[in-house]
Amino acid sequence: MKKLSYIIVALAFLLSGCGDNFFDINQNPNKAVEENMTPSLVFPRTVHRLAAMSATDYDVYSRWMGYWARCSGTYGPNTDEESYAITSSFNRTNWLNMYDILKDLDVIEKNAEARNETGYQAIAKILKSIGFMQLVDQYNNVPYSKAFNLGEYMLTPYDKGPEIYAALIADLEVADNLLKEALVADNLDIRSADIVYGGDFDLWRKLGNTQRLRLVMHQSELLGDSGLKTEIDKIVANGGGFLAAGETAEVQPGYAKDVDKQNPYWNSFKINDAGGLDNFNRANNYLLEMLMTYDDVRYEYFYSKAATPTNGEDYVGFDYGHEYPPETPENEKKAAANSSDVAGPGIAKSPSMAQWLFTSFESMFLQAEAIQRGALSGNAKTMYEDAVTESYVWLDVEDAEDAADAYLNAPLKTFAVWDQNEDKLKLILTQKYIAMFGINGLETWTDYRRTGIPNVPLSIYKSRGSNVIPKRMIYPQEEYQYNSANATAEGTINPQTATIFWDK
Repeated sequence: MKKLSYIIVALAFLLSGCGDNFFDINQNPNKAVEENMTPSLVFPRTVHRLAAMSATDYDVYSRWMGYWARCSGTYGPNTDEESYAITSSFNRTNWLNMYDILKDLDVIEKNAEARNETGYQAIAKILKSIGFMQLVDQYNNVPYSKAFNLGEYMLTPYDKGPEIYAALIADLEVADNLLKEALVADNLDIRSADIVYGGDFDLWRKLGNTQRLRLVMHQSELLGDSGLKTEIDKIVANGGGFLAAGETAEVQPGYAKDVDKQNPYWNSFKINDAGGLDNFNRANNYLLEMLMTYDDVRYEYFYSKAATPTNGEDYVGFDYGHEYPPETPENEKKAAANSSDVAGPGIAKSPSMAQWLFTSFESMFLQAEAIQRGALSGNAKTMYEDAVTESYVWLDVEDAEDAADAYLNAPLKTFAVWDQNEDKLKLILTQKYIAMFGINGLETWTDYRRTGIPNVPLSIYKSRGSNVIPKRMIYPQEEYQYNSANATAEGTINPQTATIFWDK
């Protein structure tokens, strides 16, 4: 579907207001207008784009969060990013691309409702909740309730972040009720068009509930433990459950080693379809050294060995914001070939691998945190250890369960041992941080802002000054150009001090 441009779309609506009869002559019934788009035609491309964006477009946050760093032996600094001095042009395409995806999901939802395809309708609501959540988690107040009603609102007003979250949670409840009664036979081609769960509505219910749990847990510092329990009890009451081991929501439209067909993560951070390597993103010393120090073999699955090791160093990273002094000889700099990329054999298995959207272990860590906070029934230790083990299994670590067990019960290096760590929430969130490597940098940035865990090091770039990791993004320049009244009504935004509503 064409890009959502405020000017172009607004003009289209103005033209449509000239009267229905004006353009009635010789209408083409095959024209790709919204009302002709069945959910089965639009859904595969849309869910692929949402998964791809979640996995690849939040790379800045992966660098801020201590997972990745710039290969400073090959590339110069990114001044805005590494000094945290962001502007309205910073990451601006994320806003535009997400609204484009959400527009497609809105078309799916509305057309599914008109066609009584309640399975598609519910699924669209679930995926819209992910997209709008990601916008709120970056910008706080954003266009929501009138975002796609440009016929009446050419300049789209903003909704408050807390109100959007509440509406998304309510929509997920509606989605669950729809899925309880939905029939596969009533949803055209859903077995083939649903490239996530193949029309398995029970799994979609679990995904919807887990997304709802994520929305609630984002508000942990705002709601408090008793408030969390009230909201989580409502989820549990519907009986749909949460994503468990082996139930990752992942997209598989038929990725292949071919032009425009490769898995998005592989194509972005390993080898693109033209044969080009990602020589920019490299291991961050913070996480690499943490894993190596505590004998956590997952570093061999997150990162790749250096293609051309020097001094016998197979795994080499950089400090975020590092610059070699000008007088450093070229042969003493660690270049791309001498350092570790961020697409190791566990995270980037092949160009044809499925693309994750919501992993099983993220769900399990969310549940472990909720249990530990007293907001969900269960055994926090068991869920925590199962989540860590699922991370090892998901990465295809050799003898995964045994390796995880050794890590979780290490007699000397007790970094991950439940009974040897007094602060259980910190333990759960730290291990979640590790497991979420490469999955979705935005989600880790959200956890960091709401809890302060882990205490990732700041950029060492010389121009950073007193800046710290930003608390939010600034609206993109297009909003200030084409939707100025609504954007400027939000006031002057300082990413160093302005916060998302749940950031208490």
